[in-house]
Amino acid sequence: MAAAAVAADQKVVTMTSLREGCACAAPPAAAAPPMPKMAAAQRVVAELREACATPAARLAEVAAAMAGEMEAGLAVEGGSSEMKMIVSYVDTLPTGGVEGSFYALDLGGTNFRVLRVRLAGGGVAERVAREVPIPPGLMSGGGATSECLFGFIASALAEFVGEEEEEGGLDGGERELGFTFSFPVHQTSIASGTLIRWTKAFAVDDAIGEDVVAALQAAMSERGLDMRVSALINDTVGTLAAGSYYDEDVVAAVILGTGTNAAYVEDATAIAKLHPSQLPASNTMVINTEWGSFASPCLPLTEFDEALDQESLNPGEQTYEKLISGMYLGEIVRRVLLKISSRCPSLLGGAGELATPFVLRTPDVSAMHHDETPDLSIVGEKLERTLGIRGTSPEARRMVVEVCDIVATRAARLAAAGIVGILKKIGRVDGGEGRRRRSVVAVDGGLFEHYGKFRRCMESAVRELLGEAAAERVVVKLASDGSGLGAALVAAAHSQRA
Repeated sequence: MAAAAVAADQKVVTMTSLREGCACAAPPAAAAPPMPKMAAAQRVVAELREACATPAARLAEVAAAMAGEMEAGLAVEGGSSEMKMIVSYVDTLPTGGVEGSFYALDLGGTNFRVLRVRLAGGGVAERVAREVPIPPGLMSGGGATSECLFGFIASALAEFVGEEEEEGGLDGGERELGFTFSFPVHQTSIASGTLIRWTKAFAVDDAIGEDVVAALQAAMSERGLDMRVSALINDTVGTLAAGSYYDEDVVAAVILGTGTNAAYVEDATAIAKLHPSQLPASNTMVINTEWGSFASPCLPLTEFDEALDQESLNPGEQTYEKLISGMYLGEIVRRVLLKISSRCPSLLGGAGELATPFVLRTPDVSAMHHDETPDLSIVGEKLERTLGIRGTSPEARRMVVEVCDIVATRAARLAAAGIVGILKKIGRVDGGEGRRRRSVVAVDGGLFEHYGKFRRCMESAVRELLGEAAAERVVVKLASDGSGLGAALVAAAHSQRA
């Protein structure tokens, strides 16, 4: 990817400027005298470990900065905060008292999912789902229109409902739908939102500026489908809803997968940018933080992070996400290994495919990091199959594992600092009544679910930052399928049924 050109007089927040502005950043290292090649490779790793260091004092600063940015984002729309702190208009979370069948539509990629969830007896009695591929011609190109796209989705929904009726799987009453729409929208109510732009493989130009709920509602009506969109959400809000349904002490949700985000329950009176007439009767509101865009001078940044950022599609943006999410961990490791290879070519048997951006994925990093074989054979296999590097020595493999450990540990501990920052913001850390209450953080995403060392490191760092006494009342646990089950549960919570 080519680095973006920036005019010389344009003020840009870059990873380099963030690092230079941090009082706790280490000074530049003095030039070192020439050294043997193996020692040069070892120095790359040593410098990486130092630059990625996340001692408790630094993490406490990150948590405090996160809480401060959250406060600024709640104060005014479009203010100085990097975090958007989007009001979700979800002011009621589902409980076990709601019963009936509710639907969900999860649209965020080249496939979409439709689900029916039946709630009964204080739990999920039944869940039926179907995944539907979207024809490429409906996502982009001359034939891609809003009417065609939402018409196709509505037809699939109608077919799904029809088959359910034939099988006798539906109870009576109005059908209600929770709509997970994973694209940027300007949300104006619980069931309305204007599309800002498409991402991923979508380019349906006439849908931009359109209310996506209204478009879906019209398409369903045209096909005779009696269904009302009760809620428009994103996957993070859905994860919070799914977690809250099973545990009423859930106060926040975090996505740690390819990307990252967090949502939490806020006291509505603390949202200064809400007009008094918008304050809900419940006095609570779910906030979508968009914490991937968080930036602070005390984030531990390296030369590899700065180069990745400058060569990305969005330089100067999503700083926190580029440090902790699954999209980028493999790429950071690749860049470090490429430098090691340049300093000591014999160590990694030549560069192989190391020069190819994003060829190394986070699941590869996880597999190598978890290798417990005596000769680190899994590391050797990954290097050969993924990067074309053959015949590596045990010493080289140990160095690769060390790099994986450094990068993953920094990510996990920074994620922990973000969680503690949210708990600080809602008064669950620093004393007062809130600190004595049980606080549960629901986490979804493959990085947390499948990368065991990342997960354990993050959980340990949360305990370290909170202290043993406070940590006893904080629980971090897995909550799956926020984009599907969560959407149906939010629809249930905002149902208009009598």
